[in-house]
Amino acid sequence: MLIWWTSLSVMMKVVWGVTLAASLIFVIQTIMTFLGADIGSDADFDMDGADFSTLDSGMNLYTFRNLVNFFLGFGWSVILLQESIPSTGLLMLVSALVGILLVVLVMSLFRLLAKMQQSGNIDVYKSAEGCTGKVYLTIPGERAGEGKVQITISGSIREYAALTDGPEIKTGTAIKVTEVVNPSTLLVEELNSLII
Repeated sequence: MLIWWTSLSVMMKVVWGVTLAASLIFVIQTIMTFLGADIGSDADFDMDGADFSTLDSGMNLYTFRNLVNFFLGFGWSVILLQESIPSTGLLMLVSALVGILLVVLVMSLFRLLAKMQQSGNIDVYKSAEGCTGKVYLTIPGERAGEGKVQITISGSIREYAALTDGPEIKTGTAIKVTEVVNPSTLLVEELNSLII
């Protein structure tokens, strides 16, 4: 091992050092990502006050993760292609292109994953009206006060404050949402009152 290391040129020693460091950081980042502790990967680089840090999609270009990805692609390309490409200039150019390609591929992957992510938030204005449920806490009549209801929206049981224009609605009574007053309050009526 020592003989191999001493036989390397100064440039290759630097390339090996940077590549091994980038590989170690990449492995740590990957483990941290899967554990949900992706710390420090979104730190932006300040390029003399210029704001080049975002692409059209809003993904950051100048991040520590992308720097590591570039050096990972660049370093391993230099190491693997040094025998195949005798010209140092051409080797550096090809390796830089591989590093940039790796950054673009990883950013594209993260962009695709971000598009697939679904928010757990429900737009109550679009989803709640017409839903049915049960009274959880008695609702005073004639909008004299708020009670609580549990309704099912998109397969999830949600709890909201509720008002009614009619008479008091007791706990356990089936209800239907007639209007969304605000994001946390619904106007409801007794479901039995709809039957003629």
